[in-house]
Amino acid sequence: ITSIMNRVRNLKNKYRNEENITDEFNYTKISADTTDNSGTVNQIMMTANNPEDWLCFLLKLEKKGVPQMDVSLLNRLIGRYSQAVAALPAEKYSQDESYARILVRFAELKALQDPEEARDQFHLARLNCKKFAFVHVAFAQFELSQENEKKCKQILQKAVECSAVPLELLEIALQNLHLKKKQLLSDEEK
Repeated sequence: ITSIMNRVRNLKNKYRNEENITDEFNYTKISADTTDNSGTVNQIMMTANNPEDWLCFLLKLEKKGVPQMDVSLLNRLIGRYSQAVAALPAEKYSQDESYARILVRFAELKALQDPEEARDQFHLARLNCKKFAFVHVAFAQFELSQENEKKCKQILQKAVECSAVPLELLEIALQNLHLKKKQLLSDEEK
């Protein structure tokens, strides 16, 4: 537990540093770039600063393109997700589904750049939001995509043991893993 908590602290410090660099960069280009969205971010942070507002804002930002094909959008999304994670205290929002979705999506985006950092983010999501089955399934899907079938299975089994809900989601994912499917959940099952 101490090791995990140290890693969490290190990740938080790292993202705070990145956030400061991003903010300085954004400050210098505000007049030239209308896609900055700093006004929206400041409004979210100054008012309720809740996961629902952050998630809504981030999903709208994602609709501006395809992160897998647009490196600029991917970097901007990772920066904004990083800001959201830093702005939302885990102690307060660990039972919030929107917060869990932010953590999972941040890890998925990180996977496009750096699988090791993505793995750390998935660990963080699982540590903070273990009651949500979709968090475990997303991490298991990541491990499966990295060809770590054994780790994928372990993650799903631990999710069942810790009573993540809905249990049916985990059962479907385990069944699809057993059937050697590359996707643990189809779009319909999600």
